[in-house]
Amino acid sequence: MTTRYTAVVLSKEPDGKLGDQLDEKYHLLHAADVSETQQLAREHDLKLILIDGSSIAAEAVIEVCRELKDNSELPVVVLGNQETLQHKLDAYDAGCDDYLSPSMMFELKARLDRVLFNKIANDQLKMQLKQANEMAFIAMSDTSDLGVNIQFLLDVNRCNNIDELGMRLFQALQSYAINCSLQMRSRYGVKNMEANGMAKDMESVLMSECKDKGRYVDFGRRSIMNYGGVSLLVKNMPVDDEKKYGAIKDNVFSLLQGCDARIQALDNLQSLALESRLVKRLSSQMSHIMSTVDASYQHVMRDIADVVENMADGVEQSLQFLGMDERQEATMQKIMETGITETSRVFNEGMRVDEGLGELLQKINQVFSGEHVDPQQVQALLDMMPKTGDA
Repeated sequence: MTTRYTAVVLSKEPDGKLGDQLDEKYHLLHAADVSETQQLAREHDLKLILIDGSSIAAEAVIEVCRELKDNSELPVVVLGNQETLQHKLDAYDAGCDDYLSPSMMFELKARLDRVLFNKIANDQLKMQLKQANEMAFIAMSDTSDLGVNIQFLLDVNRCNNIDELGMRLFQALQSYAINCSLQMRSRYGVKNMEANGMAKDMESVLMSECKDKGRYVDFGRRSIMNYGGVSLLVKNMPVDDEKKYGAIKDNVFSLLQGCDARIQALDNLQSLALESRLVKRLSSQMSHIMSTVDASYQHVMRDIADVVENMADGVEQSLQFLGMDERQEATMQKIMETGITETSRVFNEGMRVDEGLGELLQKINQVFSGEHVDPQQVQALLDMMPKTGDA
């Protein structure tokens, strides 16, 4: 039997369509204002709060969201009626866990499921995270911010994939006592990460939309820092401590630069691996094609040689009936012998070309047969090939 979760919809008027859309999985209660919502939260085992932005003014939605989040840890999802980035940023700054504009309502169920899943996962990890952070802060209490950054830049080159790189960045960020979400964009995809659970859809969307808005996008107590293929959303900037605020921006930015450089290096390594696989496959395919062509070529050349020899035999047998004198017969004989000789020469030259190409393909297979390519073997292979205008 499917579990139904209880949720409250804060709206001036009940929305029957919303209830029909979510009836299979959610039992929806209605509240007209914040106080009634809080009363229902005390009386029921609520899992989330929905704010119907179509029945409340845009400015009021932000204030309602902030008031609810100040007094409750329940996830709040805004069903907004605006598409603007600024409105989404304001809603997120007020504590909204997700924002669905009218064009996104088709994925309402999936987005609510993700919000619930994040809440459950984060609650389970909360105590473990607290203990881990305490241990990390103790271990790094004697390490300066500069030392942390230097160690990160030394360690980052040992990261072999995006996930490992992200976790190493989160470890470095622990010394700054900031709560962050991370987005890394490579040629092969986008990775959204949290230090303590799954990435949230709204945070990922905001970082994607702000990635080209400059190095820093500040809103409320939050800041999105951008460098190249990296965006970092800091959720608890110390806006009341000007010195610490500036130090975090300056020092964390150097971490993002190192992270972006490693992303590019990993992209290049993956591209080289793909190119190596392509060369290996092309070499194998060419060897197969050449084997087939070689057999066909030799068969055709033998047939040509047989035809020429049979023709020569036929002409030689017919000479006595053609009424030629000795000089004419000698001339005809010479022509036939020359034809046979030239046919053999062409056949042998073809065999030598075929052997040369086969040798080249064999050397290509040898160079790329191992996991790592020997530069000296590659250079020797290049020396075998004729130079072109751009080589």
